[in-house]
Amino acid sequence: MSTAAQHPHLTVVPPMPTAAPAPLEGVVADKAPAALRSDSAIARAVAHAAEHRGYLPLVGRGYRRIGQRWIAGYHDYHPHLVATAEQALAAEGDVAKQSALRDELEDRRAAGQRHRRIYLAKTSGWSLAATTVATAGTFTGGFWVTLATGLGAYLYGIRHGVGDEHQIAITLPVQPGDPAAEAGAPTDEPELRQALAQLGFPNINIVSAMSRDDGTRTITFDLGGTGTVTDLRKKTEGLAAALGRDLTMVDIDKVPGNAGRASLWTASADPFETPRASPLLAQRGAIDSWRDGVPVAYGKRGNTINLPLLNQNFVIAGKTRSGKGVGASNLAVGTAMDPWVNLRIVAGKENGEWDAYAKAGVAATYFKPNPERLLALLQALLADKKRRERELGKRGKSKLIHDLRPQIGGVELLIIDELATYTRPGKPLRDEILEALIEYSAVAAAAGELCALITQYPEVDVVPQALSMNCGGKWAMLVENATQSNAILGAGQAGAGRDASKFDPPRPGLGWLVNPFAGITDLARSFDLDEDERGEISLLMQRAADQRRLLGRLAGQWDDPIEKHLLNATGLSSAAGGPKNDGVPGRNVTQLTGEQRLQLDALRGALAAMDQLGRDTAQLDEMAEIIGDSMTAEGLGALLRAGGAGGSVKVTIEGRGRVNGYRRADIADALKFLNGA
Repeated sequence: MSTAAQHPHLTVVPPMPTAAPAPLEGVVADKAPAALRSDSAIARAVAHAAEHRGYLPLVGRGYRRIGQRWIAGYHDYHPHLVATAEQALAAEGDVAKQSALRDELEDRRAAGQRHRRIYLAKTSGWSLAATTVATAGTFTGGFWVTLATGLGAYLYGIRHGVGDEHQIAITLPVQPGDPAAEAGAPTDEPELRQALAQLGFPNINIVSAMSRDDGTRTITFDLGGTGTVTDLRKKTEGLAAALGRDLTMVDIDKVPGNAGRASLWTASADPFETPRASPLLAQRGAIDSWRDGVPVAYGKRGNTINLPLLNQNFVIAGKTRSGKGVGASNLAVGTAMDPWVNLRIVAGKENGEWDAYAKAGVAATYFKPNPERLLALLQALLADKKRRERELGKRGKSKLIHDLRPQIGGVELLIIDELATYTRPGKPLRDEILEALIEYSAVAAAAGELCALITQYPEVDVVPQALSMNCGGKWAMLVENATQSNAILGAGQAGAGRDASKFDPPRPGLGWLVNPFAGITDLARSFDLDEDERGEISLLMQRAADQRRLLGRLAGQWDDPIEKHLLNATGLSSAAGGPKNDGVPGRNVTQLTGEQRLQLDALRGALAAMDQLGRDTAQLDEMAEIIGDSMTAEGLGALLRAGGAGGSVKVTIEGRGRVNGYRRADIADALKFLNGA
């Protein structure tokens, strides 16, 4: 393992000219054996070593430090993770949660063991190679190679043993193809030390440094008792400026288990420049949004940000074309792929943005702008909260836990798009809706009832403080001004550097994300998820429908108290978007009998057969043949009659003359009636 890039106490000077380089203090040239073929070269090297014999005590310290760094790398941060999991398990009194914590503890232990095996294999390989080369060179190269090897080992020890009080001037040349160095990434420690000293952290101690081929660099350091990582995070923008970087190109994490040890990540390019596809597109089975969370965005380091669906409400804001709709879609699609989430969508516009959830039968409730129905829905959810609390009381629980989701009726997620449609001053039933929404967001989370609010008008008139304060998850994309940014993120956030009106350049889906589960507020860009051109949401909804169908969790497959309340209150159903799955409530069609469903399929199949034949009349035998699935002319005729299309009539078909058959209009009317229109 090479530790040269990790040395904590080097003063870096500009690279020397490439022509006729002079010997450098503290460095053995890349072609040392060739350079030592002359007596004069050897004499100079020996004299150099003698002149610096005062460095001899540093050799032992240097190799001791190398050993310490190897041990630190061998263990890495895994012992901290294991210890944290052990503490959480010991403190958890809930038997159901203990099982999950044990699994997580075993996963962390396995990850630590895997890391140590890989680390040991890599370092052993490098050590063996170095030893072999040195041994072979000594036996085959004679005195000069032996001397060069010994001198190199001597200087290498000094290099790693020198401290802040005794520095060596040394050149670190830019390696061709090193994107971090070529782009001006901070390759030297003095630059970082100076930047941190300016910010009030003058006593840092660098633990390790690592560069990658993608132009990123990670440096781990202790703050030396001058503050915490939380203090440093507040000054991220100032550190970025001091290092010649943009805010998106600098990230600071706390090393687990040590409040004073930071992991600084820098990039040579904007990590949010290129959109990333949603990982849900590769997801085939159901997800557990409670334990695993929903992948909604990626952070600066390319890490996936998962938001668990438990105990938190969400608000997503941004002006038109800011990408808030795509961000909301990531949350909605992910929760839809969890069969134990009841997705209730209230659209803010009349377009088909949310239709895919209804057409697949995934949306338990879906309707377009209708303030009366929204108020009725909120009242239904608040009434069901009391039922849920009684069920939890019977089981001796104060709040919903993961394993009780099936028994309690699943987790409720109410999504209200374009919130201003309902809550701007002057809107019908505004005061009543706001009062119910504030109550719902304040008291229903423990019973497993949550909400996600989306708005392009992030103002206190639209999202009052009493409502915003109940939303722990906040995502502020591009807005008009700092006042709007603070209305979402909280008072004073813009002044602290988190201003959603100052993205330069603005990118769709990029915003400040308050992640209550990680306890941080940072930049995040939503995954790319397109319906209009690529049909990705419809694709994922079909997968979600397949998973829900197996568990009887599609709309109409289970007893839904919310839709039952709406049906009783309004006489209309919005289950799965209503009769036509388009967000228009109508007669309840999700409670059709088995016979009615067969009739419905037969009517739809007959119309599809006419479309394929290219005419508005058809006979039973030709329609049955196209429908397939063992459908016979007699069976189709019986289903069409029972479904309301009547018996066959005389129709004229080219090539067949006047025969018995069906007209499109008769079948379409029967289908319309059965659909509840």
